[in-house]
Amino acid sequence: MNNANVLKIGMFGSNCSSSRTATLVPERWTADWADCLKLGQLADEAGIDFMLPIGRWKGYGGESDFHGTTLETLTWATGLLAATKRITVFGTVHAPLFHPIIAAKQMVTADQVGNGRFGLNIVAGWNEGEFEMFGVEQREHDERYAYAEEWLRVMHMAWTGPEQFDFDGRYFKLKNVRAKPKPVGGARPLIMNAGSSDAGKEFAMRNCDAFFTATGASRSSLDGVANRVKEVKADAAANNREIEVYTIGQAICRPTQKQAEEYHHYANVECADWGAIERMLALRGITRDNTPPEDYATKRRFFASHSIGGYPFVGTPDRIAEELAVVSRAGIRGIALSFVNYVDELPLFRDEVLPRLARMGLREAIV
Repeated sequence: MNNANVLKIGMFGSNCSSSRTATLVPERWTADWADCLKLGQLADEAGIDFMLPIGRWKGYGGESDFHGTTLETLTWATGLLAATKRITVFGTVHAPLFHPIIAAKQMVTADQVGNGRFGLNIVAGWNEGEFEMFGVEQREHDERYAYAEEWLRVMHMAWTGPEQFDFDGRYFKLKNVRAKPKPVGGARPLIMNAGSSDAGKEFAMRNCDAFFTATGASRSSLDGVANRVKEVKADAAANNREIEVYTIGQAICRPTQKQAEEYHHYANVECADWGAIERMLALRGITRDNTPPEDYATKRRFFASHSIGGYPFVGTPDRIAEELAVVSRAGIRGIALSFVNYVDELPLFRDEVLPRLARMGLREAIV
């Protein structure tokens, strides 16, 4: 991530089957290791800045078993870091499911393998169905972030503290901890978070370098993205901090606008996995039983076309480059993009969109 690119671009969710598109199209992403490795090397050579996985343990069902097949993110990141040279690879870690001393050692190992290119995306967790798999009971909402903050303090001690230490906290009481080696260069990994609640945002403002935002407004319009950036920056300033703001989006780039829009509708709506989409809506408390039919139909369609993958960047290389420039001018530091099939679609994005962004002064040209 330490480069001159004004707008950082990453690949989002490629460790999960179907990625960020709940679709039944046959070319949908499988997330098998061979394709993940091919994508990692392709992205690395293209100058993509980072790869960000989703911490997912159980899928959402539906005909495609959306997110039913996933690769664990720390081992996934370590494998990709070993096979690449420049790209930053994140691990997405549920703090309540990983002991911080074990997690710290896993992350230092990944960081050593990647010569300092590992990043941490910390999550407090929300999906009770996943936590049941581990026999872990969810804490009350705000307490999840109190726990995550102490968890992160332990991580900091392991990464940057003395070779041996004790820790006496509310959730962790640790004796004679040995933590060697340290991260590459003696600096901790980059930390990001995407908490959407007040407690989650406050946690990010206090502890993280980057904040991911993807509200309903930012998924709907570029103006929504700009307004959200202003809110986050104001929150950071109130905490006497500066924080980089990132967002997510789905990219469907084609030679013509008509081709792009037709494929977006085909993949996201016509061939949507409605069973999986309805399951995700239900987890958010939106069902046919508690929502008027017309509202439910609208929410269902919007979720399919916008909410899973984020704002849809759909169009020609010129159109997508222009929209990404708008996002950058709004103050977004980086964007994590998903594709229906990364390996099939990234080459056109690399060859046509990235050079346009370079000519706009938003990214370095890749030689």
